[in-house]
Amino acid sequence: MGEGETPDTEQVTAMATTEPTTRRTVLHGEPPFTVDDLLTFPDDGNRYELFNGSLLVSPSPVPLHQRAILRLARILEDAAPPEFEPPPEVNLRGSRRDFFIADLVVVPAEAVDETELMFAPRDILLAVEMVSPSTRARDRHLKRAAYAAAGIPVYWRIELSDGPSVHVHELAGDEYKAAEKHEAGEVTSLLAPFEVSFDPAVLLRPRDRRDRS
Repeated sequence: MGEGETPDTEQVTAMATTEPTTRRTVLHGEPPFTVDDLLTFPDDGNRYELFNGSLLVSPSPVPLHQRAILRLARILEDAAPPEFEPPPEVNLRGSRRDFFIADLVVVPAEAVDETELMFAPRDILLAVEMVSPSTRARDRHLKRAAYAAAGIPVYWRIELSDGPSVHVHELAGDEYKAAEKHEAGEVTSLLAPFEVSFDPAVLLRPRDRRDRS
């Protein structure tokens, strides 16, 4: 067995990443995993994803991450034409061995009505990932490549530690073009999948107490 390879056994042990426990979760099956395998995994507080059958494990989003998702969902909800919806934290099945949990997507409203568990890539008009320290390499490289290969036309990568800033990737052929960066402190106007304008800084800004009743 080579360095870094997973032993060929009938079960895999994954470290649970919720704090402060050090318990381990035993996952039955063996790599390369399939989406069907993933559906048998326990609900243990981790987010399990697959890239070409390889298991990706990350913790549930931290509060600031969740705030940013909520803020952006509201912005997109207000700007979206009635035929589109921006659901957060959705399941995306790319293939038999590819499964991702996108932080937020824009899909046709009819796809929300018709989808029971997992969206197909053809449903996704925009995929958004909020970059955190534990997902930095995954969001910047792996998911960018996977979403492009799946034919998702627009990918927003939001760097929460950088203002935050919004990096917009648009599909050209089977790859994304170089990202356009939009920084905090300036109103950003984007046209796809529909027109929307916002200052990236609002994604992490606390609610104004004066707006509370």
